[in-house]
Amino acid sequence: MKTYEYEILSFPMDQKNSLIEMQAALNAKGQIGWEVVSISSSEFANIGHTAFLKREPADHGHIGGVR
Repeated sequence: MKTYEYEILSFPMDQKNSLIEMQAALNAKGQIGWEVVSISSSEFANIGHTAFLKREPADHGHIGGVR
């Protein structure tokens, strides 16, 4: 059975470069195995976005997590 670990990231939209910073953060997470499964946006006052990510946990029984 597959198992997953999850991470939740919040991105306030209070700066001009907020979307660029969000993209950079999500790309960095993707490089280490995280996958975005959902993004929730707050339409009220454009507060920001919350991203939900998942990945399979690293297999600590193998060197470097490689199977």
